[in-house]
Parts: sequence; C-alpha cells; structure tokens
Amino acid sequence: MSSVLRVALVGAAGRMGKAIQEVLEKNPGTTLSAAIVEANDPMNGKPVLFGDGVYTSSLEDALGKSDVGIDFSEVSSALGTVEAFSRSGRPLVIGTTGFSAKEKERIYQAGERIPLILSPNMSLGIHLLSYLVKIAAEKLPSYDAEIVETHHRMKKDAPSGTALFLGESLASARGKRLGDVGTYHREGMTGVRPQDSIGIMALRGGDVVGDHTVFFLGEGERLELTHRATSRETFARGAVEAAVFLARKKTPGVYTMTDVLGLESEQK
Repeated sequence: MSSVLRVALVGAAGRMGKAIQEVLEKNPGTTLSAAIVEANDPMNGKPVLFGDGVYTSSLEDALGKSDVGIDFSEVSSALGTVEAFSRSGRPLVIGTTGFSAKEKERIYQAGERIPLILSPNMSLGIHLLSYLVKIAAEKLPSYDAEIVETHHRMKKDAPSGTALFLGESLASARGKRLGDVGTYHREGMTGVRPQDSIGIMALRGGDVVGDHTVFFLGEGERLELTHRATSRETFARGAVEAAVFLARKKTPGVYTMTDVLGLESEQK
C-alpha cells in the first residue's frame, strides 16, 4: 500500500458520493483512485469532481488500483460490490442502507475474508447517541420508548437505517429483538400500547439531511435524546476515517464505527 491511501468510491455520483469525493480531496493522506457508477448513469464517462479521473462502471478495473473501498450506492449493486471486494481481498466500508436481514448475513459472511464495516450512519454523534440510548434503556426499563426520524423528500427507504440501528441498540439493551417489538404503523383502534413496544416513525420532506430523536416516556417526565445532521460532510468524514481504519487492519472481520472511534463495542 502506498503512503497515500487509494480509495475506490462506489456510488460516486450520488449526494454522499460527491461529499466523500470532496473530503478525499481535502485529506492529504487519501486520494480518489476510482469513481464507480452504474453503466446507465448519466455521469458515466464524465470527469470526476476532483482530480483527473472519470466516472466509470468498471468495478473490476478499479479494484486493481485501489487499497480500500467505500460503497454508498443501492442495495442491488452494493451486494455485488461486496462480492467483488471479497474476492480481491481488499477492505470495504458500506454506508448503503435498506438491506434485509438475509442480505446483511451475506455481508457479514464476507467479513470472514476481508476487513469490513457495515454502518447505516457514519457520524460520531450518532454512535455516541447509540451508546447513550443503551444506558437510558437499561436505567429506565419501565419507560416507553419511541423513535422519530426525519429525512429529505428524496430518501427512498423508511424507516431510515439509522433509526433501525438505534432501535436495535435500544431493544438489545432490554434483552429484546427489534424484529419482535418494533412498531412501524399505527392507525385506527390500535388498543393499549404494549409495554415492550418500540415505535419507529418516519417523516419525509424538504431537504433535511437527517434528524433522529429517541424518546423515553415515563410518568410525569420524558427524556429526549436527539441528533441532528446539518451537512452530509459529517457522514463523509466518518466514512473516510473508517476506510483509513480498515486499511490498517490485517485481520478479516466485521468491524464497527465504535471500533473506529474507540467507544464500547456494539453487537451486529
């Protein structure tokens, strides 16, 4: 590996892809070695935002000149990216969201062959929020827990991957599985709220980058833990930090952003 980390960016023409390109350009220790898009993407073949390269659909060619990858694409293409990086032996950071449980298992299996991070949110603040949510869930076991997330009108998946991540953190702290206690829709005569339920609600509109609030509602009081992202650069910086972290790892495995940031380990 050269002194400057060569990063292949998958999903390079998207909002996050453009933000990551800018962070890579500003960071003297990293360079954009390949900007990968779908073959039918209108940016394919056009110059990248920074540097002398062009957007390309050739992932296999990009692997040969890259030390590590970052993927912010679509679920369908991201799974192919995981397989390609797994075959090449190169580490991969995955910020793409919307994977099913079975698709996540496929990704975790790739962690047996390469260093890998799968995170729905790359910001330091969100992972500190997750840490605080676990503490609150343990210390306030009788309080009702609800999560509300807000994103821009263009976001395709709901609830957000980050909201599900926070829900999983909360549920596990109480010895539950989010799949068993998560509630995503209420309408009509729903009856009394089940005590163990974790409600997750999604708001969509405007240009909101990402807001997440976890509520703990008790008798006579409530606690609200909130993270608000005002710039995609927050996530882009975290993704690049994660790539630098993985590039130093010699052992395959599914690492987390808490490993990158030195916080308490979290479960998959």
